[in-house]
Amino acid sequence: MATPKLSDLDIETGLSGLGTWAREGDAIRRSYQLGSFADAIAFVVRVGFLAEAKDHHPDLDVRWRTVHVTLSTHDAGGITAKDLELAREIEAVAPDAAR
Repeated sequence: MATPKLSDLDIETGLSGLGTWAREGDAIRRSYQLGSFADAIAFVVRVGFLAEAKDHHPDLDVRWRTVHVTLSTHDAGGITAKDLELAREIEAVAPDAAR
């Protein structure tokens, strides 16, 4: 059974405690500025392990020291509790300087 999409109010409420995460259509997105390219890659690896453990995989885009993370539950056709939960976990492993 697919995870149900969240209502607009649930998404807004969930994002209120997530710093600079923002909704973009049927996804949530945030960019992290790291100290170096190596730091950005290390962060992507941490996110990758979190995502694999959850079996919920974000779109990750590395541009030198910046990592763009986009979350959406594709089989639900939008944003679900899985996305907000993984966003919280990503925030927890982001280096202080990137927050």
